[in-house]
Amino acid sequence: MEDRTSRLAAALQHDFGIGPKDRVAVLAQNNTNFFEVQFACWKLGAIFVPVNWRLTLPELTFIAGDCTPKVVVHDHGFSDIAKDLATASSIEHRINWEGDDEGAANYEDAIAAAQPGNYTANDNTLDTVLTIMYTSGTTGTPKGAMITQGMTFYNAVNCVEFFGLKQSMVNLAFLPLFHTGGLNVFANPCFHFGGTNLVMHTFDPSACLALMTDPDLGVTHFLGVPANFLFMSQTPEFADATFPTVEAAGVGGSPTPVPLIEAWAAKGLPLQQAFGMTETSPLVTALKPEDCELKIGSAGLPAMHCEVRIVGEDGDDMPVGEKGELWVRGPNVTPGYWNRAEATAEAITDGWLHTGDAAQSDEDGFIYIVDRWKDMYISGGENVYPAEVESVIYQLPQIGEVSVIGVPDEKWVEVGRAIVVVKDGESIDEATIINHAREHLARFKVPQSVVFIDEIPHNATGKVLKRVLRETHGA
Repeated sequence: MEDRTSRLAAALQHDFGIGPKDRVAVLAQNNTNFFEVQFACWKLGAIFVPVNWRLTLPELTFIAGDCTPKVVVHDHGFSDIAKDLATASSIEHRINWEGDDEGAANYEDAIAAAQPGNYTANDNTLDTVLTIMYTSGTTGTPKGAMITQGMTFYNAVNCVEFFGLKQSMVNLAFLPLFHTGGLNVFANPCFHFGGTNLVMHTFDPSACLALMTDPDLGVTHFLGVPANFLFMSQTPEFADATFPTVEAAGVGGSPTPVPLIEAWAAKGLPLQQAFGMTETSPLVTALKPEDCELKIGSAGLPAMHCEVRIVGEDGDDMPVGEKGELWVRGPNVTPGYWNRAEATAEAITDGWLHTGDAAQSDEDGFIYIVDRWKDMYISGGENVYPAEVESVIYQLPQIGEVSVIGVPDEKWVEVGRAIVVVKDGESIDEATIINHAREHLARFKVPQSVVFIDEIPHNATGKVLKRVLRETHGA
């Protein structure tokens, strides 16, 4: 890997004019080449920009216009859109890492032709910006979070306390590598400690479960979002699955329904809930395995090199048990957004990053992420956090997936609507769902309507696109 990365750095510098602070974009599905491009850029002090391959050309053009890459590296499946993107955004060079592609350099040829070590290394510091990672854009226009060498280092250190990273670890990376969860939990920390990364091209529930349970592969670590674990738990193979080599299974990205945590715990595998963001590199809080059942539903304690606060709308700290917005400060936090000084000023106050997530703490200091602050709706003057309602509805065995949104109401201003996907071979009606919610929730939290659909939309990292649900089912 060192030889190939060194050769690629030489090729990028001499053949494509890449130097310190120049941006190199990658548009491709998961592949080990991702890491080669990343480390080659870092050797040069260039900025690595992994891009969401699910975006449309206008969305990609916006990102390219924002960070102005000199090169876009892509796989053959994205040749056409990469060609259009290069034309629309005046990107000088394309590198295709597989197959023939007119107008693009061949990745393997470039590596083979270059001499290892024949490049000028950049003198990086902890403050050097090495990656721009664009936020998912689930709530609006993507912003490019600047990720520094120091953020990447401290994230690796922070992960050790909760997940026991070490040289013998075997990490299974199945989240998209353009996402901070796929790239930085636990892939980059795994490199830091000298472990092994196994990379899935794309996530498939049955295939992923087979890799996790294969004693010959010896997978020890992985991270997924709740949707990954939900879909795996619904496969026929899950009933007999055992996990003889797994040491740490992390889950994050959105609140995890308690029934899902219980289903995996019953298999002898505690899901270690964690909270993090692109802007925090990403780990902020996590549960140790021994706390998973004791503090079920919690996102855990703050990482060693990270401070957290829960604040009200006036910016004052909230008492234990009271909900507020989670703020984060530490060497793992971004210095800001690329070319977005106004957005940076709005998001960071005296070094404290406003996460946009509603949270509360218990008397032991454990943090509970209630929901995305912007997903909260107000019904009859009361705050309703959809994740709490969703967790109750998930108790019904017929539910394949559910997402709750707020919809306009003349009397209560907003009321809940449950968007439901029913499991194959099962049936359930609206009244059953609403009556179940009434038995377990305060009246103002109970959804007033249910919409049944075939599939809930997700982004490439598995997060539910609530914005799309509000647009299509919110009237």
